[in-house]
Amino acid sequence: MNNKKLVIIKYILEMVLIIVLSFMYYLNKPINTSKVLYIPKGSINQIIAQLIQQDYNLSKLDSLLLRVIGSPQSGWINIDTTYLSKGDFLYKLTRAKAALRTITLIPGETTYIFFNQLSNNLNLDRKVLQNVYDFNSKQKEGVFVPNTYSIPLGITESELIKLLLAKSSSQMKNLSIKFFGTYDEKKWFQYVAIASVIQKESANIEEMSIVSSVIHNRIKKGMKLQMDGTLNYGKYSHIKVTPRRIREDTSVFNTYKHKGIPSTPICNVSFEAIKAAIFPAKTNYLYFMKSKNGTHNFTSYYSTHLNNIRRATK
Repeated sequence: MNNKKLVIIKYILEMVLIIVLSFMYYLNKPINTSKVLYIPKGSINQIIAQLIQQDYNLSKLDSLLLRVIGSPQSGWINIDTTYLSKGDFLYKLTRAKAALRTITLIPGETTYIFFNQLSNNLNLDRKVLQNVYDFNSKQKEGVFVPNTYSIPLGITESELIKLLLAKSSSQMKNLSIKFFGTYDEKKWFQYVAIASVIQKESANIEEMSIVSSVIHNRIKKGMKLQMDGTLNYGKYSHIKVTPRRIREDTSVFNTYKHKGIPSTPICNVSFEAIKAAIFPAKTNYLYFMKSKNGTHNFTSYYSTHLNNIRRATK
């Protein structure tokens, strides 16, 4: 083999070595990430583009690499660390699975109790959850849509609150557009406030529009609502309302002392309760009392209401 061929071979080998070393250097570049990452459905190029928008140090070359390694999974994945090499990160995109835990927010539950639930079940900091919520939500209560949520273990307090707020806001806006053709946040949460009273007071979905009619009828007549359910706000969500509590509670939620609907919702509400708040039944009812079978007896007359109370308390 002449010297010219040896030089060519040496040059080729050197170039291959440079390419390999450059490739290894590229794959070993550090990537900062959250432990739990959401991957949207879409093509590899779309996924890489979205990650770049989220400030991940990726490029079109990574799209080519993923075509060799495998397609990224959609949904929540557990990266399990916040600092790793680019090669490991790309591999995790195609292999990692997120452990999910279901959390149920029941209609009528307060955000205070819900945060206790999230903190205990997901090992999250209760105070941080509250702080992130206060910073990101204009409303103090009633912004979450009751549902069963699949939450990835390892998600941060900030990621979780922003996720729940985004999902709930989207659903509420869609419902408002369905009913009104538009979304006015201030007007919408006035209905949510009414719905929260309905949610606390109704024995079932069938009663909601009737309870709503009682609320609207009492307000029209200038009567105080005088409903116990309005005192089951915040940390008092499951505390029995006593005569002493009614006397001593000075909050805006005490409808024995203040006229009208509380300025802030009492709890998180179902769409059925919101619909009832917007479309009350047409009745003359002003009073209702829970019967022994758990449902309510409704009446337009105070004397009949007193008889219903006596019958229920015998």
